[in-house]
Amino acid sequence: MNSRHFQRPQAHWDWRAAGNFICGGAGAALALVATLCAPAALFLPLVLTGMALVGLGLFFVWLEIGRPLRAANVIVHLRTSWMSREALAAIALFLLGAGLVAGLRSPAWAIALTAAAFLYCQARLLGAARGIPTWRHPLTVPLLLVTGLTEGLGLYWLLAAWAHPPLVQALPLAALLLARALLWRLWRVRLGSDAAPQALRAIDANAPVVRWAGIALPLAGLALATLTASAPAFQATLLALAGLLATAAGWSLKFTLVTRTGYQHGFSLPRMPVRGVARNAPVKE
Repeated sequence: MNSRHFQRPQAHWDWRAAGNFICGGAGAALALVATLCAPAALFLPLVLTGMALVGLGLFFVWLEIGRPLRAANVIVHLRTSWMSREALAAIALFLLGAGLVAGLRSPAWAIALTAAAFLYCQARLLGAARGIPTWRHPLTVPLLLVTGLTEGLGLYWLLAAWAHPPLVQALPLAALLLARALLWRLWRVRLGSDAAPQALRAIDANAPVVRWAGIALPLAGLALATLTASAPAFQATLLALAGLLATAAGWSLKFTLVTRTGYQHGFSLPRMPVRGVARNAPVKE
C-alpha cells in the first residue's frame, strides 16, 4: 500500500515560520556578502541591515511560540537541536553587531563565520524534519543554502547598486541564479515518488515565479547592465531590479516550501501484527 496517499499537512509551522526562513536566511547571507565585497562606506549599514532581518525572522518565531516567556529555553539543546544551534549563531551575530554599533572593530571574518553558521543551521533545521518528504529530501538543504546566498547577493545589489561597486561582483549572482535553478529542478524531479500530490501541485504552481523572476529576468537584467556602462544610473537601476527579482523569487520559493508543501508522510502496514505470533513467522495465504 503506497503511504503517499496517507499524508496530511503539518499544522505547526505557518507564515510566521516561513518569515523566519525568509528574513533570517536573506539577512544572514546579506551580512556574509557585506563582509566579503561591500565598499567600506556601506559595510556597516549592510551588515546591520542583515542583522535586523535576522532579528525580524526570530521575532516571527517568537510570535509562534505557545509560551513566549520560555523562549530562552531554546538554547539548552545544542547537542540535538538545529534550532538551538541557530539561536546560538544568532546571539553571536547580534553581539558582533552590537560591538560594531559601540565603535568596536569586530573582525569581518567573525561576522562572516557566524552569518554562515546561522544560514547553515537554518537550512539543516528544515532538512531534519524526517516525517515530511519535501523537507527531508537530501537536496532540500543545498537548495536552501544556495537560495539564501542568492537572496543575500540580491539584497546587496538592491541596496548597493547606486554606489557603483565593480560590475564583476555581479558574476557570483549570475552563477547562484543558475545553481538555484538547477537544484530546484533536480529537487522537483526527484520528489515525484515520495511527495504528496498536493505538495507537488503547490511546487508546480510556484514554478513560473522560479523560472521568470528567479532566473530569466534577473539574468537578462545583469546581461543588459554590462552593455550600459555609459549610463551609470540606468545600469544601477538594472542591477537593483535584478537583485530585487532574485530575492523575491527566493522568498516565494521558501514561503511555498514551508507553508504549502509540509505534508507528513503516512505509514503502511504490510501485515497486521497478531498477538502470540512471532514477528518472522510465515504468513498463511
